[in-house]
Amino acid sequence: MTLPTPVFLAGGAFCLVAGYLAGAVGPDNERGQTAKVVSFDAGTAKLCLEGDAVKDEPGVEKGVLCGSWSHSAGSRTPHKGDTFRFVTMDTSGVKGSKPRVTTVIYGTVVEH
Repeated sequence: MTLPTPVFLAGGAFCLVAGYLAGAVGPDNERGQTAKVVSFDAGTAKLCLEGDAVKDEPGVEKGVLCGSWSHSAGSRTPHKGDTFRFVTMDTSGVKGSKPRVTTVIYGTVVEH
């Protein structure tokens, strides 16, 4: 059985991104950036971070980066003041006729 090319390419891209994220934010790896949690809304999965690691990220406003938190099953819920290791993905684009800025934050709490 063969897969259609778009499905094959999407699967390969997903595997590459998942492998990178596992290495970048894994518990024994110091390569991920760290910041402090400003707030987290469990209902919307909106996570806001502050610190030197976020100051140059796209979408930062007044030193705070907010975005949708994406995480693996069983991840510890972030709370204000937690140290958080992360990587981001800027998924900004144009929907209809209005530009929108969207940031996805992948990561985990490293210190309570």
